Amino acid sequence: VLIRGGGKFFKSKMAEEISSTAAAASTAAATRRRSLWPSVLRWIPTSTDHIIAAEKRLLSLVKTPYEQEKVNIGSGPPGSKIRWFRSASNEERFINTITFDSKKESPTLVLVHGYGASQGFFFRNFDALAKHFRVIAIDQIGWGGSSRPDFTCKSTEETEDWFIDSFEQWRKAKNLSNFILLGHSFGGYVAAKYAIKHPEHIKHLILVGPAGFSSETEHKSEWLTRFRATWKGAIINHLWESNFTPQKVIRSVGPWGPDLVRRYTTARFGNPSNADGLTEDESRLLTDYVYHTLAAKASGELCLKYIFSFGAFARKPLLHCASEWKVPTTFIYGFQDWMNYQGAQDARKSMKVPCEIIRVPQAGHFVFIDNRLLSIRL
Repeated sequence: VLIRGGGKFFKSKMAEEISSTAAAASTAAATRRRSLWPSVLRWIPTSTDHIIAAEKRLLSLVKTPYEQEKVNIGSGPPGSKIRWFRSASNEERFINTITFDSKKESPTLVLVHGYGASQGFFFRNFDALAKHFRVIAIDQIGWGGSSRPDFTCKSTEETEDWFIDSFEQWRKAKNLSNFILLGHSFGGYVAAKYAIKHPEHIKHLILVGPAGFSSETEHKSEWLTRFRATWKGAIINHLWESNFTPQKVIRSVGPWGPDLVRRYTTARFGNPSNADGLTEDESRLLTDYVYHTLAAKASGELCLKYIFSFGAFARKPLLHCASEWKVPTTFIYGFQDWMNYQGAQDARKSMKVPCEIIRVPQAGHFVFIDNRLLSIRL
């Protein structure tokens, strides 16, 4: 058959080869076209690996040995009712976690970062804290070196659950209980909401410059009302409600992003009048770390408009649930903190648990960076 039909065979074979060659050429061309577009996107040179590498460089400043791990918090099918599983894939989710060596009998202190930050922001405090606590710091889901699943929440309730329930899954995976929970800024909001929902696991709650105590109605800001009436205010309010985040600005400027972040960290933390300001090495390594955490895939950052209205006022203020507090609490504010400690004072009136308010001199919102004496006080 092969001999008699040789002509047909070779014609058929040639047609297959031509077709195969054409398909390969088409695939190669498509690959080249695809590679051109991602190459533009890759001008944002970051990834989870970049974040972890930048984290290690920053934490090289810390003398206390630590362990870094990706704590698995499970997986689920697309369309799952569990918020952080809602994605186009069923890949496992994980929480980036670092744990510092300490004495076995030391109490456990868990640190939760704020909006636009990650656990590395506590780098100036780890050595001092590890002398007294078993210190564990995490990147919340959708931040830092943790998983960054598609953010699909559409309400304040769903968004709160996204953070609270993923943290609870992390706690179970780490088999923790009776620990001290510290949250900064937005992390303070999450920590407080978690402590209200799961008080049985928390020994003490520490909120550093916590966000979300009052609503816009309670604050009654005349300045904000006037600003909203201007064209600039209207535009910014529209961007807020459209969920336009600061991180999008960092991504949009591509290779100029690191310089933009450097200007921010220098202006924010490099105040020469502050004797405890960042050193040159600290500033350089923090800038590198912050850039990679901000420029990576948008995920947790998209919580902004659901948790806060324009002006960073809470849609579901902590003040409204102060009477539900079941855990002894310490509030810490910097003297120059833009978060008003008055919110804590108002909440204390309704709390039925011990409550202390501390104000730290020579410190702003990032009190633990501005004044490392905070570590000693804790």
